[in-house]
Amino acid sequence: MKIYGYVRVSTKEQNIARQIGAMKNFPIEEKNIIVDKISGKNFNRPNYKKLLKKMKKGDVLVVKSIDRLGRNYDEILDQWRILTKERDIDIVVMDMPLLDTREGRDLTGTLIADIVLQLLSYVAQSERENIKQRQKEGIKIAKEKGVKFGRPRLDVPDEFFSLYDLWKNGDVSSRDAAKKLNVSYQTFLRWTKRIVRGDLFA
Repeated sequence: MKIYGYVRVSTKEQNIARQIGAMKNFPIEEKNIIVDKISGKNFNRPNYKKLLKKMKKGDVLVVKSIDRLGRNYDEILDQWRILTKERDIDIVVMDMPLLDTREGRDLTGTLIADIVLQLLSYVAQSERENIKQRQKEGIKIAKEKGVKFGRPRLDVPDEFFSLYDLWKNGDVSSRDAAKKLNVSYQTFLRWTKRIVRGDLFA
């Protein structure tokens, strides 16, 4: 039997020290602590997939919290089923002692763990959805108050229009024109699109 720890953070900038520290205190050997730094949006977890292939019947997977197993209610339940039912791998959720399949392997213990799991997964997804909704509402209110989001739009210099004519006639590339204006070529192309739309005039 081997004990593995799985750590996931949603961005490469996030600090994994807290999760790693908890794994070492469990204790889990450092070589058996697997880390994924990947966005929850894409959720392509290469190291987790490798770990699934490596683990054998009777092994133990330790996670700090239940949402490390999936990005939503359905994924968490699916991973739980695959690990515990299909692969016969035990799971320990450190933040929730009731979710420790090493204990209470009788029918009652399994039932309690499954009920708690479904409840926690539902709560975790509901909280994420509530956060997104609050963000949308906050952005909407801010926009109604005149708050502008994103990078401020650059003022178009007078030199742009003569370079636009040269670019349109094929006498200069967008990169060369942008370089002369000291802006990125993407910005130069955005300005050209504004002319086409009719919201930018010389």
